Amino acid sequence: MSSTVLYRAFGFRQYDGVRTTTADGVLTLHLRQDPTHDRCSYCQSPDVIRHGAEERTVRTVPIGGKPVDLRLPVPRLGCRNCGRIRPAAIRFARPFRRVTHAFGRDARSLRSHMTIPAVADHLQVGWDSIKALFQRHLHTHVAQPKLKKLKRLAIDEIAIGHGHRDLTIVLDLVSGAVVFVGQGKGADALTPFRKRRTAWHAKIEAVATDMSPAYTLAIREHLPRAIHVFDHFRVVKLFHDRLATFGRAWPRAAEGPLGQKLLKGTRWLILKNPENLDETKGERTRWEEALRSNQPLATAYDMKGAFRHFWDQPSVAAATRFLDDWCRRAEASKRSVLEKMAGTVRMHRQGVLNYHRCPISTGPLEGVNNKIRTLQRQAYGYRDHEFFHLRIFALHRAKYVPLG
Repeated sequence: MSSTVLYRAFGFRQYDGVRTTTADGVLTLHLRQDPTHDRCSYCQSPDVIRHGAEERTVRTVPIGGKPVDLRLPVPRLGCRNCGRIRPAAIRFARPFRRVTHAFGRDARSLRSHMTIPAVADHLQVGWDSIKALFQRHLHTHVAQPKLKKLKRLAIDEIAIGHGHRDLTIVLDLVSGAVVFVGQGKGADALTPFRKRRTAWHAKIEAVATDMSPAYTLAIREHLPRAIHVFDHFRVVKLFHDRLATFGRAWPRAAEGPLGQKLLKGTRWLILKNPENLDETKGERTRWEEALRSNQPLATAYDMKGAFRHFWDQPSVAAATRFLDDWCRRAEASKRSVLEKMAGTVRMHRQGVLNYHRCPISTGPLEGVNNKIRTLQRQAYGYRDHEFFHLRIFALHRAKYVPLG
């Protein structure tokens, strides 16, 4: 095979084809490097002397579905300029790698459409070879995201796998990229991220978290100037959880056996918003009858509906007046669920009001967490923590329109 064909078909320069052999279904191209192009791999000096050679076999892109190996003697070159004796550099493959650059590009392009086992089966190589190739690519491009322009963050934790192994995820709300994955949960899991942020001198403007005391103390200590926003989805979810606990006593609190029968099984129906009720299934009728038959239930539901309007307030001053008024009404209702919710809101009053100063939330992290759960169900890479974390970094790279 001539050097012209090698160049046009594979992009190989300065090599000549010696012969072609076939064994065990693998096509092997035997190559030879032109001695006139010998260069020291350290200083690139052409003033070198050959000291023997070592044969090396490298896998390249397949031809017609048949795997192709390149076999060539790699000369050891003694350099008169720097005095070193080193193997000659192979331009189409990295040192100590068994595949060419072209093979790696082909595998990565297929990886965007196929799983790792499918790519390995298509290219007729080992599964671990494709995984290692993909892992090196991820480590080079996504392992250490730049934090200098970091402004707004969302922090959340997720339990994955058997035994509920916890991960702490940090998302950049401006670019939509995962910038940190920590083992465990709480403030301790964020220690490596805090050190990296300090090294990059990132100026964080706002952080969205749940109402965890650990996150509150960590942000107050390490980011005192940042606006700490309690995620409004989590605040509403907390209200729903309180209503669900209160709802277990609804049938017992109803008047008479008929009222108890009417309220039984309607606890999750009451947690729905009115616009989400399915009239074809008779949900609205059951919802109205349940509210008419139980006054404490109707009061709690009305206060829940009123609390939803807090997020629609036009300014911080209006939101402050609305929140204080709602807390007074909840405490005056003498309903335990409303009094507890009012106490929680007053305790975290500043963080809840901060939403109107900087309307961000941990909502974009929900999509990332769903993809992480999909990843951990896949057989490859889950038990390899480093590879699993790299996959998470590569999950969410596209920009989105942030709240506000």
